[in-house]
Amino acid sequence: MSSCSRVALVTGANKGIGFAIARDLCRQFSGDVVLTARDAARGQAAVQQLQAEGLSPRFHLLDIDDLQSIRALRDFLRKQYGGLNVLVNNAGVAFTDGDPTPFDIQAEVTLKTNFFATRNVCIELLPIIKPHGRVVNVSCSAGAKALENCSEDLQEKFRCETLTEEGLVDLMKKFVEDTKNEVHEREGWPNSAYGVSKLGVTVLSRILAQRLDEKRKADRILLNACCPESMKMDMAGAYSSRTAEEGAETPVYLALLPPDASDPHGQLVQDKVVQNW
Repeated sequence: MSSCSRVALVTGANKGIGFAIARDLCRQFSGDVVLTARDAARGQAAVQQLQAEGLSPRFHLLDIDDLQSIRALRDFLRKQYGGLNVLVNNAGVAFTDGDPTPFDIQAEVTLKTNFFATRNVCIELLPIIKPHGRVVNVSCSAGAKALENCSEDLQEKFRCETLTEEGLVDLMKKFVEDTKNEVHEREGWPNSAYGVSKLGVTVLSRILAQRLDEKRKADRILLNACCPESMKMDMAGAYSSRTAEEGAETPVYLALLPPDASDPHGQLVQDKVVQNW
């Protein structure tokens, strides 16, 4: 591959919304699409499924919980393409309702992947994003709900425009520690480890976007968070979750913002509309 070739990468893309995002990018993105998964067999199976549809994704192993795996991917992108044009951070974990795992363990595991590992991907890959690149961090409306259910003091901290990345990391660590000490409710936290993890992703996106403006403003890189799982009403008036294909629409929209676009940037976007939160 030439270092002039364009490339888009989707993490956690062997199933669900990640797979649908990769499929849409294969159809619409002018360049290579790299589908990643932490399980090689499942990742290759996803690639073969898209190939059967006449599409041509590439596969690369990526376990976002493994820093060396992230760095191996970074080195591959640097060598093969000279960097990265589009990054969609979709990989994540969630415990099912009624899972008997103790809440403090759920909190530790969920934040390790959804927040801390996603942050590691950003730390390693943002420096190789090419000018006019696009970064999309897949968040969730559960993050906004978690913010609503935080104490006023915590809400103020998360909404503060001067909150630093280090300060956000400290808040995420405190949540995990408070769950271990069984004081998280008393300390103003909601009972949703997944929600808090996605709240962290949303706020991290705002902070990273501000940093891009400070350090690489001329590159016109746009970085946003998005909620892909908006609800729809059927003909009977009942609500149901969107399909993965429908959920992929907003992440793909953000990934393919035109080169001359200047916004959205550092925002939370749902149904292609910036959300106030």
